[in-house]
Amino acid sequence: MGSMSGKRSAAVISGVLVIFMIIAGCGTDLLLPDTSSTATVPPGPAAPGDDPAAQLAALTVAPEAKMAGYSRDRFPHWSSQGDGCDTRDVVLQRQGADVRTGNGCKITSGTWTSAYDGKVVTDPGELDIDHVVALAEGWRSGADKWTDEQREKFANDLGGLQLIAVTASSNRAKGDQDAAKWKPPVETYWCTYARAVVSVKTLYALTVDEAERDALAVMLKTC
Repeated sequence: MGSMSGKRSAAVISGVLVIFMIIAGCGTDLLLPDTSSTATVPPGPAAPGDDPAAQLAALTVAPEAKMAGYSRDRFPHWSSQGDGCDTRDVVLQRQGADVRTGNGCKITSGTWTSAYDGKVVTDPGELDIDHVVALAEGWRSGADKWTDEQREKFANDLGGLQLIAVTASSNRAKGDQDAAKWKPPVETYWCTYARAVVSVKTLYALTVDEAERDALAVMLKTC
């Protein structure tokens, strides 16, 4: 009995491996796993154990630095993430539902909810990947002293709350403004947005000016 059971188990494992190899060999128009239960939800706030108000209070308050020497090229993006995908592709895959890709990881279709303005988008061409802490704002807050390698990491950070897929119109309305000059039009998103900004600035030891600190504190009160 033990010998027969072992043979059956080996056969099942072999069958699973064959199916996996067949799936892995499919190249174009691959339907990604349906993560619709979470896919259209934008990045959430910091971990429950974190206190965003305490994090905000701990940030260094300083006037913004000058823009001398700034260029978006000093923050290389979008970097390759392997398998033909770049950072933009990965964000769209993570935050969309029923996302399909073609050759070279090109996103061909899907459904996304833009957290800033609440719009539902099905054309990936209508989306921008926003840096929650804008690149120029990062420069004014301390990134002007970083190396280009550090700035590239900041601009392509897939591990934190820095990148979010939103409508191009909402992203461009925000521009490079900080929280004192721009807030998401959807007020119910203020809490999540403020927590994300505070988390990113804490992680990268960036500064806030007084007006930004006060605006973030107001938004955190909606949590």
